[in-house]
Amino acid sequence: MNTKKHTLKLKGSISGTVFRYIFIETFFSFLVSFGFFFFIFFVNQLLLMAKDILTKKVPFDQVALLVLYAIPSIIAMSAPFATLLGTLITIGRFTSDNEILVLLTSGLSYRNIFIPTLLVGIIVMFISFGANDYLLPKGTIEFTKLYRKILASTPALEIESNSVKKFKDTVVVTGEVTGNEIGNMVIIDRTGDGERRVIISKNVKFIDAGTEGLRLDMDDAFIHSTKETKREDYDYVKSDILRYRIKSEDLIEQNTGVSAREMSIRDVYSGIREKESTIDLTLNTRNYETLNAALELENVTRRGPAYREWRQRENMLTIFRREYNISHTMLNDKSLLIFRLEFYKKLSVPFGSFAFIFLAVPLGLLAKKSGQAVGFVVGILVSVVYWTLLLGGQNVGMKLGTSPFWSMWLPNILTITIGAIMCFFRFSK
Repeated sequence: MNTKKHTLKLKGSISGTVFRYIFIETFFSFLVSFGFFFFIFFVNQLLLMAKDILTKKVPFDQVALLVLYAIPSIIAMSAPFATLLGTLITIGRFTSDNEILVLLTSGLSYRNIFIPTLLVGIIVMFISFGANDYLLPKGTIEFTKLYRKILASTPALEIESNSVKKFKDTVVVTGEVTGNEIGNMVIIDRTGDGERRVIISKNVKFIDAGTEGLRLDMDDAFIHSTKETKREDYDYVKSDILRYRIKSEDLIEQNTGVSAREMSIRDVYSGIREKESTIDLTLNTRNYETLNAALELENVTRRGPAYREWRQRENMLTIFRREYNISHTMLNDKSLLIFRLEFYKKLSVPFGSFAFIFLAVPLGLLAKKSGQAVGFVVGILVSVVYWTLLLGGQNVGMKLGTSPFWSMWLPNILTITIGAIMCFFRFSK
């Protein structure tokens, strides 16, 4: 009787020892992998800063601060991938060194291997969520403030090759930028009289005027202006030399305002509810106008040519189409879509740390030799696929208006599904 109790106690102590051993090894591998991904994302961020800012003579200390404020976003993105890579390396090494075989022959099950790694994933998930929900908004806000300050003294930062920039009521389309010269440029704005104006030039030099803004010196410029009410009434001018200015306050204005990325998940959710209420209220009015236009058009059509307003049916049809299109556009409001995508992204990215465990453990158990090397390679490949699906979902959601939930959560759902199937077949043996 005493022997039996001693045996049960011994098995319990071995299970606890194994739990701590696997947990510590997995967490250590996570820290190493986190350092790897942090370095990759950090260097990428630094290179972007060097390309866009350092080359335009922004003081190095301000660039360093911008990089510092970008660190929370690097932490948030590094954590899930580090969980995947760390778990793959740990389980792969256990398998190739036959430690898994020893554990199984000692009477332990795969559950004793899976639970410690799952606990690591849960811990990292909450850490990642905190960074994503608190540190990331704080860092982004400080980043935006500093960038606006830099922009006020260095307006040339906004000039990029093959880009479209909107500054207050002015839209600037640029071609290839070399030094302080632009190959082609199109400017769309309004005159002091409210006329629409288009300015085109094949050769432009931009001069950074500091706090005064940006000066554009154009050669062989073509100017076309039209009245808003009478499109057939237009003027055009050709000029050998044209000087155009964009004020500093106009440059900064387009970088003001708080975006969904700069908010906590609670604030993003409140923003979604507020936007939905505003849209619903406006849609009710628009739907009423659309219905009236449709009824009036139907009434005229039924009465036929003898009705005095028969000749106005084309105009009525135009009004109906306009109201319908406005209502349809409001249903696919871009601002609301951005908030919804950001809301689900703030949840799905941290959850990736949990989802990756389901895939990493069975994949790591497949390693026969060089488990750490195989785990590293497989981890990088899976990370690339996951990152591609995440960015692809975000872009597709923005351009095609697909479901924000599926756009952001599809990578996690696929990861858990594939991992759960692999775990079932592996652990059921």
